Amino acid sequence: MVILVLNCGSSSAKYQVYDWDAKDVLAVGVVEKVTLGDSFIKHQKKGKEEITLQHPCPTHTEAVDLIIKTLTDKETGVLTDMSVIKAVGHRVVHGGDKFIKSVIVDDNVMKTLDEVKDLGPLHNPANILGIEAAKKVLPNVPHCAIMDTAWHQTMPAKSYLYAVPYEWYEKYGVRRYGFHGTSFLYCSKRAAVLLGKDPYKTNLIICHIGNGASVNAVKDGCSYDTSMGITPLEGLIMGTRSGDMDPALPFYVMRKAGISPTDMESALNKKSGLLGITGKYADRRDIQNAAAEGDKCSALAIEMEAQRIKKYIGGYFAELGRVDGLVFTAGVGEFSAIIREKVLAGLEGLGIVYDPKKNNIACTRNTESLISKPESKIPVFIIPTDEELVMTEDAYALMKGTYDVHTKFTYSFQKKDYVNKARVEGLAEQLKKKPELKEVIAVPK
Repeated sequence: MVILVLNCGSSSAKYQVYDWDAKDVLAVGVVEKVTLGDSFIKHQKKGKEEITLQHPCPTHTEAVDLIIKTLTDKETGVLTDMSVIKAVGHRVVHGGDKFIKSVIVDDNVMKTLDEVKDLGPLHNPANILGIEAAKKVLPNVPHCAIMDTAWHQTMPAKSYLYAVPYEWYEKYGVRRYGFHGTSFLYCSKRAAVLLGKDPYKTNLIICHIGNGASVNAVKDGCSYDTSMGITPLEGLIMGTRSGDMDPALPFYVMRKAGISPTDMESALNKKSGLLGITGKYADRRDIQNAAAEGDKCSALAIEMEAQRIKKYIGGYFAELGRVDGLVFTAGVGEFSAIIREKVLAGLEGLGIVYDPKKNNIACTRNTESLISKPESKIPVFIIPTDEELVMTEDAYALMKGTYDVHTKFTYSFQKKDYVNKARVEGLAEQLKKKPELKEVIAVPK
């Protein structure tokens, strides 16, 4: 039995194919430049090198069709035909406050997603197009919407409301929604396993640091507060997003520079953040290389990003009162030792003592790492996220009728003996070149 998961952006369509019976990933890939011209697919079959194939995709329908053809092709494919796909899971960035868990897509769900799309104008239209396109190509299987915002529906009103006229919340849904929910769900469950604790008696601070970035305060295994707001613009400094700032700043600049609201929204989402500070780079690798070569703006960008993350950690520590673990995840959180170093340095007063050597070693997606010293009161973990697995398990359970909200549902990765086959294989190969990784492998208690 095969589960397909799709993550459709405005000009891309990422995918993963999972063999449920073998509990193994068969293929991963992405179609880039959808709708833009010169589109292509990057496809990696299990055990094979990644390949790139050019193919026109004027709409998401062609992109999904290309994915299916690639997966069933005699040379590149991993499936005999489409009939082995029994369910499709779709990432949906913004579900408003209408969904507390993943759902099977029907007409009512599509109508609701359309109603809340103004809350996620950069993401939701593409998510909706992806679902529609996939349903055309695979009309006879359940399509499941996995909401980034669902995880955060446990936040109390004091966390999700803004200090603005209350009628804005009542009339327009103005509130904090939070994002990266699928990643936070996975990491919170895995952290509880590593700590040897009941997940619903576990308090965590999880830093999901990628091009988009947010921090989540987890209290008793549920989302309690988070840094992103009504949109993914609020909170941390990100690749191209500003994060927190004086709300009057946009009005001031619009008056001074004659910028329209639409242009200002674009500037804050696409031209700010690290790109705005450096004037050149949004990718942390480029920024770190430039900083090492003496670029002052890049060095400043690193300091600013780390400081903002540190402020949220301190704030959430105060909110939670007791913290059982601090977690880094996502591309930057998993691979940027310098960002983690800048964030963790000086947190000894909170009982967080990191090991610089282990921090520098722990740059891998193939194992969960522990980078704090034995005397640290709060362990610091790096947990490679696996949003695709959450989506896969949700889709399978929805198809079987066994799914429920995460407090009443148990995932495979919550078990102490859970094994990710692809990562085990990857770690074995990586240890041959980097045996010191053994020093940082986190072992469940």
